[in-house]
Amino acid sequence: MVHWVSDSEDSDKFEWDTDGEDAGSFNAAASGSSALASRNFDAPGPSTKVANANGTAWPSASSVQKYVDMGFPEEMVLKAMKDNGDNSADSLIELLLTYQAIGNDPSVDMGSASRCVPQAAKDSDDDDDLENWDDNDDLEGPTFDESSDEDFLHEMSQVDEKVDYLVKVLGFPEGEVTMAVTRCGQDASISVLADSVYASQTAGGCCGNSSDHEDNSYGGRKKGRPMEGNNRKRKRFGGQAQGSRGALDGNDESMNLPNPMVGFNLPNGLRSVNRSLPAQAIGPPYFYYENVALAPKGVWATISRFLFDIQPEFVDSKFFCAAARKRGYIHNLPLVNRSPLLPLPPKTIFEAFPRTKKWWPSWDPRRQFNCLQTCVASAKNLERIRLALTNSEDPPPLGVQKYVLEQCRKWNLAWVGLNKVAPLEPDEMEFLLGFPKDHTRGISRTERYRSLGNSFQVDTVAYHLSVLKDMFPHGLNVLSLFSGIGGGEVALHRLGIRMNYVISVEKSEVNRTILKSWWDQTQTGTLIEISDVQTLTSEKLEAFIRRIGGFDLVIGGSPCNNLAGSNRHHRDGLEGEHSSLFFHYFRILDSVKAIMAQL
Repeated sequence: MVHWVSDSEDSDKFEWDTDGEDAGSFNAAASGSSALASRNFDAPGPSTKVANANGTAWPSASSVQKYVDMGFPEEMVLKAMKDNGDNSADSLIELLLTYQAIGNDPSVDMGSASRCVPQAAKDSDDDDDLENWDDNDDLEGPTFDESSDEDFLHEMSQVDEKVDYLVKVLGFPEGEVTMAVTRCGQDASISVLADSVYASQTAGGCCGNSSDHEDNSYGGRKKGRPMEGNNRKRKRFGGQAQGSRGALDGNDESMNLPNPMVGFNLPNGLRSVNRSLPAQAIGPPYFYYENVALAPKGVWATISRFLFDIQPEFVDSKFFCAAARKRGYIHNLPLVNRSPLLPLPPKTIFEAFPRTKKWWPSWDPRRQFNCLQTCVASAKNLERIRLALTNSEDPPPLGVQKYVLEQCRKWNLAWVGLNKVAPLEPDEMEFLLGFPKDHTRGISRTERYRSLGNSFQVDTVAYHLSVLKDMFPHGLNVLSLFSGIGGGEVALHRLGIRMNYVISVEKSEVNRTILKSWWDQTQTGTLIEISDVQTLTSEKLEAFIRRIGGFDLVIGGSPCNNLAGSNRHHRDGLEGEHSSLFFHYFRILDSVKAIMAQL
């Protein structure tokens, strides 16, 4: 079992599901393969099977032990001998290595061994199985097409698991999921299948219209009911109830996600949307909220109800950089006169890291990385990949190719040598996310990955915030909630927008240190840091507003620990311990608007 342990002693953990891969046995088999290479398995030899009393052929104990001594599990050897039939010992070895490479351990099927589940730090906001598989990154080349019944049944069980996940966890209709499998194929990742269902739903709904308006009902969602005892809010916002909510996760409500996730418009003009905001949503202040796009069913409908029924803008950062990052943004910013950061960042792996091209195999079709995570692959995992390729011909068998590609996509591995892959370095992640070099340097490597994995993609956010530059030529005052390592602040700085005052609220001391260090090196305004969003009361907000003259922008992205698909034990939606902090974003924004309206 591979363990992912944070440097922090109090960090939570969650489990990654695997395909039954036995890390130890694969390592042992691979390390023993150098001895196998010196043997002539094409030479004739004694039969590996003996007959029992009924005349049925069974493998002999000595022949089984020979392969067990090489490091293969006994159950795997028995299965491989059965599937191999009377073929040569060479083909038996290849079959055993293929089983190991693709994680097809027969002990899983026979119920005699438990799954190996690597662990990672629970604080991840992006280690999402859905997030980690880009919709354009599905396998384009080789596919595993073994013809045995066992492989077919194993493949079908994987399809069933995907269908169950999409139906039971994400809440899609089973019929639509089945159709998505038919359209995309049984090898399609959960992310691809989810996008296919969304696309199908969008095609039949109103949200595919290029002139959507926020005051229209979209995605079949119901308008929320006013909160009881909310007369004070009705008075504040012109008599209309704000912050309506039913069940927090809105289990009876769904919101269609666009495919592709291009938002309301992109720098290349791929799509353009006109919208009219409800009166109570119009600034000041402007506000900007972010979270993961592929949240549990009903989450975005609930978030939208609380934030003035504004339609989310769903954007994948792969249109801005060389890595995918599917996010939803709810804001009241203008949509016209947006402009991207210059120079434009590279949008492919080879443009971002040209040194990798020398080693990139032709059978790896990736041109962009998947969502950047808060943890990375272990050295043991990288060694298993190297040995699997070293002990294979060039190009490797299709089963080995599929195994390697799955690992490369899951962990965003880059080719750095012959048969050698490695995770992205923290400074490479900084580059992809739009942060300045060494922005997170000075803390532990594990903390750097965690902080970067939980951050904004600066170029994407800056494109949305760029409309503020001409509106605030003398600078603006910012209330930054859940600031992290300052993605919003870096975006404003790179746009050339002066920040006169920033009230930053961030729980992590490490992140506060990163932001303060960057601020002291680059800014002339005033930074005030607060450690806990729950302590930011209306009284404190009023004191800040009177002191600085009000906020021009309220920006933030609340934790998504209970929204990300990888957190299967605590994927509780907005009722979760961490993700429920969204309601503090709403509470604080509500208070700011009310206080500023009275001044």
